[in-house]
This record gives sequence, structure tokens and C-alpha cells, in this order.
Amino acid sequence: MVREQRKGWWHMEVSQNRTKGITISRRRVLEGAFFLAVMALSFYTIFHGQDMGQIKHALLRLSPLSLCAAMAVALFFVSAEGIMIFYLLRSLNGHSSLGRCICYSFIGFFYSGITPSATGGQPMQLYYMSKDGNRLSESSVVLMTVALIYKLVLVLIGIGTLVFCYRPLRGYLEEYFPLFLLGLTLNTILVLMLLAVMLAPETMKRLLSGIEKLLVRVRILKRSETRQVKIQQFIDGYQGAVRFLLQHKGKVLMVCVFTFVQRASVFVLTWIIYLGFSLKGKDALTVMLLQASVYIAVDMLPVPGAQGITEVMYRSVFAGIFTGEYLMPSLYVTRGINFYFVLVVSLAVVAANQLYMRRRSRL
Repeated sequence: MVREQRKGWWHMEVSQNRTKGITISRRRVLEGAFFLAVMALSFYTIFHGQDMGQIKHALLRLSPLSLCAAMAVALFFVSAEGIMIFYLLRSLNGHSSLGRCICYSFIGFFYSGITPSATGGQPMQLYYMSKDGNRLSESSVVLMTVALIYKLVLVLIGIGTLVFCYRPLRGYLEEYFPLFLLGLTLNTILVLMLLAVMLAPETMKRLLSGIEKLLVRVRILKRSETRQVKIQQFIDGYQGAVRFLLQHKGKVLMVCVFTFVQRASVFVLTWIIYLGFSLKGKDALTVMLLQASVYIAVDMLPVPGAQGITEVMYRSVFAGIFTGEYLMPSLYVTRGINFYFVLVVSLAVVAANQLYMRRRSRL
């Protein structure tokens, strides 16, 4: 078990939140403004020059049942993370109910969706988990385990797609194929770095410290007294996740399988919309793998919700799938559901959670 003083990089923010409460800091305001600016630019890109009358006509042909099914799949995608958090947290004698764990998941989705590189989700999840009586060490191990398995499954899907579907994948992606390779490479490097922390923590610490000093020397980074401390905290916290993985192999295997189902669900969503427009000619596997390739390509981009590039890449990749007048309507529906719809639901959960926490504090 990780000792309480071994805290990950997000623990510092949790400590600040404990003393100051949840306040709208200058950083949050800037992140929110950046998110809105990116969203406005994305909307302009996808709506500009489009025949909205034709798009409306196509949207009216979408099966209501398919629309409801797609929305249900999107909600399952987020809720599934909460189920995994609950499953792992209970194995460490955590105190949160399944409902609260699903709430953590929606909170994480919201703050990840509005911050660059999805950096805001886990700190807020950890904050509320600690407010509910869960130990910081246990909560951090659970979140890091979920994050590691999530990335690992994504890399395995990407490698499998590249190996077994190379030619059709390259044909569909065309000029975006290098972006897919970049996304897969970055995710693979991240997984390898995490594995390096597991197997050789001291060597990894020296390597990261050396890289940090080099970047400071060439003035890419500013000198920071706390950065080295954060590196050590991250490595210490991650070793706690390693010990958990080694001690609960059966549970970890279950989470791996469930994570694969979770990841597949968001790819199935696009296939549901394809059927909802009564289109034919493409099989489910092709549609799902193309959606997976788009997701992998944009996953590591430092843009809130990968807005903009996701829509542009979708228009190119799915031009041969959603033919004729259905391409842009399919983009609006799939992207609208798997990101903006879930973001709005997550915002509602965040607001409801705030009310819940205030009422509980008065008791």
C-alpha cells in the first residue's frame, strides 16, 4: 500500500483545494476561455459553407431509436470508468458507493474536456474521492491503474489495427495516416515510460531529471524548484499502482477486459449512426476501426476535447463511408453525442455534486 506521504503530481492541487475550497482561479478562467475559443473555431470550421437545409433534411431521416441508442452508449462509456473505479476502490476498502464512483467519472470527463491535454480531470476526481472519506493513497492508486490500463488498451487496439488492417487503413486515412502514426507513437511512448517507472524507478528518475535540466539549460522550460519534487512524487505514486497491479492480477485482468468493452463502445456509436441513416455497403468492423484510428490520432493533442482536428479528420476519413449528403449530418450527430452531449450531462453532474457537497457540509 502507498504511504500517505507518497503523493502523485495531482496531490498538490488537492491540498490547495482543501484549504481554499473550489474557487474559480485565474488559471481556470483562462482554460475556460481557451476552451470556448477553440469550440467557436471548431463550430465555424464545420458549419461554414454548409447547406443547412440539406443537412436538416438528412438529419430528419435519422432513426430516433438509433439516436437514443447512441446516447445510451455515450453515457455507458463514461459510466464504465465509474464502475471500474468502484470495483478497484472496493478491493482497497474504499468508502464510495457505485453512484458516487460514476459521479467521479462524469466529473473527470467534464474537467478533462475543458482543459488542454485533459489535465484537469484526475485532480478533481481525487479531490472529491478524498472528500468522501477515501484515503489519498488508495484513490491515487485506483486512478493511476485505470489510466494505465486505459492507455495500454488504446495502444493495443492501435497496433492491432496497424498490423492487420494496414492497407485499407492507409487508404482511408490518406494524408492523416502520419497523424495516426504520431498519435500511436506518443501513446506507446507514454505506456513505455510508465512501464519504465515500474521496472526501474531510480533510473527513470535520473533520466527525467536530466531531461528537465537540459530543457531548462536551453531555455525551453523555466527553472522551477518544485518540478524535481513533482517528478519524485509521480514516480513514488506510480510505484504504488505497480504494487497494486502485482497483488491483484485477477482484478486487473477484469478491468482490462472491461476497458476494452468501454473503448469499443464509443467506436460502436458511429456504426449505430450509420445504421440509423439506413446506409449500407460497409461492415461494422470497418466503421469501428476508422473511428478508433481517428480517436488514436487526436488522443494526445494538447487541445481541449481535441476539438477542431477531430472534426476535420472525420470529414476526410469518413467521406467514403457516409456518402452523399450524410457525411456532415453524421459528423454533427456522432461528435455531438460522444463529446458535447456527454459534456453537458457532465456539467449537470458537476453542478448537482456541488449542491450535494454543500448540503452535506451543513449536516
